Amino acid sequence: MEIYKDLKTPASKEFEKLLNSQLSKSKNIIEGKVIEGKITKITEKFAFLFIEGLKSEPVLDINELKSMGIGDKIKVGEKISVLLERIEDKNGEVLVSASKAQKIKGWDKLVDAYEKNEPITGKITSKCKGGVIVEHMDTGSLMFCPGSQISDKPLKDISHLINEPLKFALIKLDKIRGNACVSRRQIINSNKKGDKAKIVEKYKVGDVIKNAVVKGYSSFGCFFDVNSELDVLVHLQEISYSRVNHPDEIFNIGEKHDLLVISVDMEKLQVGCSIKQLSPDPFEHISNYELNKKYKVKVVKIMDFGAFCELEPGLSTLLHSSELSWTKKNPSAKKMFKIGDEIECVITEIDKEKRRVAISHRLTTENPYETLEKKYPVGSEIEGVVNSQNEYAIYVKLNDLDIDAFLHCNDLTYNSNVEEELKKYKKGDKLKVKILEIKVDQQKVRVGLKQTQKDPFDWFKNKKVNEAITVKVISSDNKGLLVNPEGCEMNFVIKKSQIAINASDARPSRFVGGERIDAAIAEIDINKRKATLSIKLLEELNNKEAVSKFGSEASGKNLPFSTLSDKLKDKKNKE
Repeated sequence: MEIYKDLKTPASKEFEKLLNSQLSKSKNIIEGKVIEGKITKITEKFAFLFIEGLKSEPVLDINELKSMGIGDKIKVGEKISVLLERIEDKNGEVLVSASKAQKIKGWDKLVDAYEKNEPITGKITSKCKGGVIVEHMDTGSLMFCPGSQISDKPLKDISHLINEPLKFALIKLDKIRGNACVSRRQIINSNKKGDKAKIVEKYKVGDVIKNAVVKGYSSFGCFFDVNSELDVLVHLQEISYSRVNHPDEIFNIGEKHDLLVISVDMEKLQVGCSIKQLSPDPFEHISNYELNKKYKVKVVKIMDFGAFCELEPGLSTLLHSSELSWTKKNPSAKKMFKIGDEIECVITEIDKEKRRVAISHRLTTENPYETLEKKYPVGSEIEGVVNSQNEYAIYVKLNDLDIDAFLHCNDLTYNSNVEEELKKYKKGDKLKVKILEIKVDQQKVRVGLKQTQKDPFDWFKNKKVNEAITVKVISSDNKGLLVNPEGCEMNFVIKKSQIAINASDARPSRFVGGERIDAAIAEIDINKRKATLSIKLLEELNNKEAVSKFGSEASGKNLPFSTLSDKLKDKKNKE
């Protein structure tokens, strides 16, 4: 703690020590964790606990403890394990469970026994389809024992075994489903230690065991039955030189395989075996392969993330989905290949230390984005069809290249209403677009449609500010006039404030649709494609011209606008 680092008083040091102590305790208070609690009080219905680091005392239901068989055994001052489900529920109370903690600890005990290959004590509680239900004596966890694993001999009647403490061996655990499978038969066989020692002594390192039968498997290896007298484990890394995620990818129960003895442990009476060492290490042949060269590989397994392929028997590698195609966004190996297919791939990496080989299927063909850049550089026009679209863009499949180019709605039309324009297009529509941008490294292409068309704003290129033009009134509202300049394909709005000098004349309702009127260009910006029209400006310009030619400024101000306009038009026509 650094809060009182500059204070040297005994009180500050004591506070710092106490604070650090409390913080260290609170680190263990995590939801979903099994923690210890001390019983402080017991009533007819509840047992109250004290747990360091919690703001309030958790409460256990006595009925829950009774169902665990400890309701009458618990005493004040004793400690009990609970699962911290909620530090604070909607009522502000701490929620804990002793039964759930027992199950978690019970499962941990089973896992520990399974990994150490140690027997457990249980009792047969009932029969079920295919076997019996076994209750773990220490934790109460329920397990399944197949009928064939109850004894080393077939039993017609097992009534004498029910509810009796018996030793069992854990043969299978499924942590995800919370299932456990046990065998009493293995214990019976293992109890014959002297006989087993004699059996193990028969095997030497280097021996080849013929026709061992697949008996079961787990996440770390596969179990084999050897001559009905010995069970051996082949660890996952000793199954194959190729990558194996789980033994069930390779083996089926009941299959027969040859095994090579690689270790004999007389203390544990265990024989270690290998399957892969019966054949030469195919990775020794990796020197026969070159980087960036094409090779035919065989698809041996297809996964969601790609496909496992063999360069040669035993020498396998992963073809990741990202290396399947240049153009497909989420390519599926399941849709492209089937097991047994021979396909071409390029070796992109060889790591001898990690025994890793990386391959690519897409590199067997030329990068279509590089082809596009060569054949159709930026500025070129190319044909394509609408492949898909969303609310703001269209994706155009370019002809002969299988590339989806991005066409943004802003590059679709020169009109202002791009949303309405976007709705006009549907899948399959043919388009001629211009290449605007190519990013080969990112595999992106941007195209434009309006760039293939003449910009209607080019009408203003030869126009000047203050120049008079004739427009056609399309419509009017309280805000102004919507007009179309003669010879221009674009529409513009003349604001109400720009209709007339006199406020009384600045009424849009004075004009009707179809009427032709004169206006002046108030502003032009070719780069920004912006133009502003004004009738008011034309009046001001006409007034200024009339004043300069026909009278003083004072007299000009008193002249009616209609008279000035008519005289200027007549004069212009005569000239």
